[in-house]
Amino acid sequence: MARVVVLGAGISGHTAAAFIKKKLGKKHEVVVVSPAKNYQWIPSNIWVGIGKMKPEQVYFPLSRVYNRWKIDFRQAFAKSIFPEGNKNSDKAFVEIEYTDKDRQGESDKIEYDYLVNATGPKLNFGATEGLGPDKHTVSVCSYDHAAHAWLKLEEAFQRMEKGEKQKFLIGTGHSMATCQGAAFEYILNVAYEINKRKLTDKAELTWISNEYELGDFGMGGAFITRGGYITPTKVFSESLFAEYGIKWIKRAGVYKIEEGKAHYETLDGEYKTADFDFAMLIPAFSGVGINAFDREGKDISDKLFAPNGLMKVDADYSGKPFEEWNIDDWPSTYQNPVYENIFAPGIAFAPPHSISKPMKSKNGTAIFPSPPRTGMPSGVMGKVVALNIVDRIKHNTKEFKHRASMGKMGAACIVSAGFSFTKGNAATMTVFPVVPDWQKYPEWGRDLKYTVGEAGLAGHWIKLLLHYMFLHKAKGYPFWWLLPE
Repeated sequence: MARVVVLGAGISGHTAAAFIKKKLGKKHEVVVVSPAKNYQWIPSNIWVGIGKMKPEQVYFPLSRVYNRWKIDFRQAFAKSIFPEGNKNSDKAFVEIEYTDKDRQGESDKIEYDYLVNATGPKLNFGATEGLGPDKHTVSVCSYDHAAHAWLKLEEAFQRMEKGEKQKFLIGTGHSMATCQGAAFEYILNVAYEINKRKLTDKAELTWISNEYELGDFGMGGAFITRGGYITPTKVFSESLFAEYGIKWIKRAGVYKIEEGKAHYETLDGEYKTADFDFAMLIPAFSGVGINAFDREGKDISDKLFAPNGLMKVDADYSGKPFEEWNIDDWPSTYQNPVYENIFAPGIAFAPPHSISKPMKSKNGTAIFPSPPRTGMPSGVMGKVVALNIVDRIKHNTKEFKHRASMGKMGAACIVSAGFSFTKGNAATMTVFPVVPDWQKYPEWGRDLKYTVGEAGLAGHWIKLLLHYMFLHKAKGYPFWWLLPE
């Protein structure tokens, strides 16, 4: 009997665990380790953050599903990986520390035959002084953060209704943050709610981002087919902002937050300040801080992890110049190059380089987005890792037939721009591939037949449908495996 341990129960980890257990059945064991007791559908946190959904509409208890699937669930976080075992045993294992109330703080170890590191990122609020829900800004990165954001947003609305003017600052809170899409979606929803309440004369909305141009989204922007015309995402994004009266600050690296003030550096090397009454800024991401040790107890974290704490996989980490990279630099199996029974899909893997062009200010500060790896790509990676592990366990295969390179993978994104059943709006965009392939598509970097964008009420309905469809899938309801990632 083989044991597969999955660290993390987000989109990538939950998907991997689900398919591994379904394919292997009772003959093999699947263990999921997650510090959170609930699964959350993160894309809908935006709606929690504007008061249109309750937190319980976007999460459910993991134990309920894993008990039904006969998956061993441990509410805990991983502290250390021993891929060679230790002096007492040759069996690889991971050290964990429980977070559930019954075993809080208790340590344990779990042996494994295969390990899937799908922990996702650490929300590194500490990388920016004064950033975070416990300091001066709010967040929508988790359902509890989003619920807190709605309380603060509602207070701002109430002040506006009393005649007070409010300044809203929304975007990225670090010079190398990613997830611009989430902040983009949030500011559009906030703008929609302000318009709906007829409070536009009391509001000043400003977007702040480390993007060189609007619509970069950490993937170097894109050219999309829209209404029969080829349009850059820069124009697509600027037109949406103009429609909602949103100002923007780009090429900005936020480095310090004080009460009502965001200090940032520009690519030109200037230091500036943006005032706010309400700020939602996405933090930097990093690895969650797992260490690795060899059989003798020597720290070998650098064999498994990049300096940012994300796990090394089958990618090119040579550090060659940005101009020389190509899609073959990107991983396709998410297998660690040193320990072949360890994998890292989703945000947990270390990208070989940025997709957006690296930029530094005149002061030497890196100001550009990190690559996005959330949502659909994470789910696809999780499934591919699962299928390859299953093939190796059942058939002892050496070569992997399932692959999911971001240089050969498409992605769909629906950005909500107002929650309403009759007047809602959403920008729908697909890109193929996620990482542009300038050799195959020398003019645009992507295939314009599959890189398209539109905005309208239909997009809102599709996003709402996907909310319920993906929760149906995550809960393991009938025929869940037939639904796309």
